Amino acid sequence: MLKKLFVLIIAMMMLLSLAACGSEGGSEETSDQGGESRTETSVNVFAAASLGNVMEEFEKSYEEANPDVDIVINADSSGALLTQIQEGAPCDVFFSAAQKQMDELQDAGMLVDGTRVNVVNNQLVVITQPDSGTEVTGLADIAKAKSIALADGSVPVGKYTRQAMIELGLLKAADDPAAITTEEVSEQLGGVEISEQGNVSKVLTAVEEASCEVGTTYLSDTVGHEDSIKILETVGYDVTGDIIYPVAQVTNPDADDAESAAAADFISYITNDDAKKLYQQYGFDTDVE
Repeated sequence: MLKKLFVLIIAMMMLLSLAACGSEGGSEETSDQGGESRTETSVNVFAAASLGNVMEEFEKSYEEANPDVDIVINADSSGALLTQIQEGAPCDVFFSAAQKQMDELQDAGMLVDGTRVNVVNNQLVVITQPDSGTEVTGLADIAKAKSIALADGSVPVGKYTRQAMIELGLLKAADDPAAITTEEVSEQLGGVEISEQGNVSKVLTAVEEASCEVGTTYLSDTVGHEDSIKILETVGYDVTGDIIYPVAQVTNPDADDAESAAAADFISYITNDDAKKLYQQYGFDTDVE
């Protein structure tokens, strides 16, 4: 009995190991409804959190047109995604909310040559709840808030907010606005309470749930949330600078030829002229160079 139990445990461990290996990307054998085997290719796409909704749409439509390809979306702040890639996480496509993170990968020789493309532009917005009664009218007087949801400097929206605050004279000039800590922002705004957030989605949630009176996020993130948040100001590019989102294929040593080809094809799919219509529906500006 003990021998049979031992054999059963070993068999279960082998099955779990095989299942884990199959989830890391590449190509694997699957069966369709008719019982015939086919090869399914997984493409790991690391996308900024502010792209979450539009990327879900692209994932669905691409997989419908390419049933042998599984698009796996990992959405988080661009800074967090960059760290994951640098630490060896398997990634085929990186879609960043800022040039800085993409530049780091390019400088490190981790991008496939000729695949980097600027896709969309975005805008910074100051938001609150519809019935918050806040005295804040925009970024210039955001210090009037009792509490602010603000992404940290490693998150592009946090960096752009800090840059805009410098331009408006709210913060002291800095060589790298992203390096200004949340504590320093609070101090220079007169001690206002700031809740530091890890990405734009968390900023939005903090304001929607009234954990914070106001927050700064992207215009694209407010689409579909019109009933739960109110835009106090759409901050101009003259203050933030352009908020360009680049995409590129990442050099993935674990990817086979099929995975690499599918990654390149997916980038073409999300950067063609037809794709622009979907970006525009989610509040992005597609007039970029």
